[in-house]
Amino acid sequence: MQEHYYGNPPRIERGWRHHMASTDGRAYLDMVNNVTPLGHAHPRVERAVARQLRRLNTNSRFHYAAVVEFSERLAALLPAPLDTVFLVNSGSEAVDLAVRLAIGATGRHDVVALREAYHGWTYASDAVSTSIADNPNALASRPDWVHTVDSPNPYRGRHRGEDAKAYAAEAVRTVEELAAAGRAPGAFISESFYGNAGAVALPDQYLAQVYAAVRRHGGLTVADEIQVGYGRLGSWFWGFEQQGVIPDIVTVAKAMGNGHPLGAVITSRAVAERYRDQGYFFSSTGGSPVSSVAGLTVLDALRDEDLQGNAVRVGTHLKARLEGLARRHPLIGAVHGAGLYLGVELVRDRVTLEPAPEETAELCDRMLDLGVVVQPTGDHQNVLKIKPPLCVDRAAADFFTDTLDRALTELR
Repeated sequence: MQEHYYGNPPRIERGWRHHMASTDGRAYLDMVNNVTPLGHAHPRVERAVARQLRRLNTNSRFHYAAVVEFSERLAALLPAPLDTVFLVNSGSEAVDLAVRLAIGATGRHDVVALREAYHGWTYASDAVSTSIADNPNALASRPDWVHTVDSPNPYRGRHRGEDAKAYAAEAVRTVEELAAAGRAPGAFISESFYGNAGAVALPDQYLAQVYAAVRRHGGLTVADEIQVGYGRLGSWFWGFEQQGVIPDIVTVAKAMGNGHPLGAVITSRAVAERYRDQGYFFSSTGGSPVSSVAGLTVLDALRDEDLQGNAVRVGTHLKARLEGLARRHPLIGAVHGAGLYLGVELVRDRVTLEPAPEETAELCDRMLDLGVVVQPTGDHQNVLKIKPPLCVDRAAADFFTDTLDRALTELR
């Protein structure tokens, strides 16, 4: 039942840095793999994980040094009072736990979520996921404790450009109305920089205004950093920093293990201790010795190889080149994002913003033929998602844009 990226996908068995290789001898530039920020087959991770596997890997309820060191390193990357770490195996688990933490700490079961967002596939993480690209019935099938607010998309939403500031006022009004009806939300959850919607930045001050309203009525705020966190934006390590806010709970995954299953929820001790009212938390393998060592090694490599700096340098160059393509190809409506967290939105008309999903799909298939892995995203499936390994270099960025230029020209 698991879908692949392509109708006739190549069989990928090897990878190195920002390249993947198929069993028929083709090499591909990987422009979508935000699961491996260090790049494929990173030797430092391989050595560290192999060494730890030779020593010990066991139930995470045993006591060992790596889990403590990793948790301390994670907490040190976040502002006060976010000092308490829960380690899990995936982003879905992280969001599920974050929702449970917020409900448990506040005693309130209503949650506010943004439309056009994806948060995971467990019961609670799916409940707050609203992207119709992942589930065509998403908006019609939300449980009654989930309340959605309009996607604050300043490019193609109801409020565009400077008018996008209206989204925050509308979301605040929803929170106030819920509180007046006796259903003040226990949590507000959002990506701090839209992921599946195409790397679209939230309007300035959006989270600050919504967070204030939620907290005014005793609720907690959850920042989903699973796609955008860990330096991918370049100028910010976390997406919420771009909005100038501090959430009550942060969820992390994907980049944490460079492909090894690893996720985390970071919150304050006050919120974490309320989980005791619901029982004890444990995960048999979340934060295991191998997972903790993998996580530590990724943090070391991100720092030592200056991959966040690389996201600034290569990402700035790549975005400028993509914007240059937009001036030559009318199919490109906008280039979204920052760092190595980018989206190229394809439209049939720049005035009506009619989406171009068929053209986007055809373009992705042609790019694969030309040696590049890139995929569509967004509710209209008309945005090229560009989230390569953070080690991608300038030459690869140029190869990607030159290849995209060729494919767009052929398409036109």
